[in-house]
Amino acid sequence: MHKQAHAQTLAARYPALLLAAEQIAAAVAAGVHGRKRPGPGEQFWQYRRYQPGDAAGLIDWRASARGTHLLVREREWEAAQTALLWLDHSESFSWASSRKLPHKSERGTLLLLALADLLLRGGERVGLLGTPHPPMSGRGILGRLAVQLDQIPVGGDAAPLLAHYPRNARLVLFGDFLDPMENLTHRFKHLFAQGLHAHVVQILDPAEVSLPWTGRVLYEGLEGEGHYLAARSETIKNAYQQKMAEHQDQLKSMTARLGWSYQLHLTHQRPELALLAMYQYLSEAA
Repeated sequence: MHKQAHAQTLAARYPALLLAAEQIAAAVAAGVHGRKRPGPGEQFWQYRRYQPGDAAGLIDWRASARGTHLLVREREWEAAQTALLWLDHSESFSWASSRKLPHKSERGTLLLLALADLLLRGGERVGLLGTPHPPMSGRGILGRLAVQLDQIPVGGDAAPLLAHYPRNARLVLFGDFLDPMENLTHRFKHLFAQGLHAHVVQILDPAEVSLPWTGRVLYEGLEGEGHYLAARSETIKNAYQQKMAEHQDQLKSMTARLGWSYQLHLTHQRPELALLAMYQYLSEAA
């Protein structure tokens, strides 16, 4: 499917994706216990400026009256519980090997929104990395996150640009991460230098792991890499699988060296299981 047509189709399906994400989050939330963390009423942490999505009851009117901005009293646990999410918008991510499977970008969007919903249910603040919108809390912002995702064009900058982020924010990256390893290393080390702990969710089509085709096959790059005609595709299968396994091993090793966590999800697998594993990773890191 052409990238623009796929983007339009995906945008039209956002209501269904939102509903599916909420259902998946609800199923996972029913099966896990809350995180071990201080609740509201713990020690005062700091003042910060009011952000859209904050409850009016959080505003400290006395402190706000001394300046020109509305100020919110932020308790320690609230300051620490902020998640920044990033979704790959490269052209290679907008692909599926079969009409029976979701595009990687569609599955990534579903998992991102489901994780956001799960975190918001726990009272956390959630934002999208690389956008000008600050992290927000409250169940009502899930739709806003979907709109923000839809505003990023397919084929846009795939690098998770870093602007402003709250102290102790945690990062979750959704993508196929099939870039050359030197590019990934540079990008991840930049984020690591900012003091962010990240969880990397690699989303792949099962065909990208197994290379199931046989016979004469034309392989075309989705991002200008050119094409390759295999006269007998089965003869390159073993070498391809070994190369893919090496790339994944390098990705896992790099994230481990940074003290980050890594997770693989294939688009034919159940999204509920991926979300549960993701949530457990984040709970351990909190």
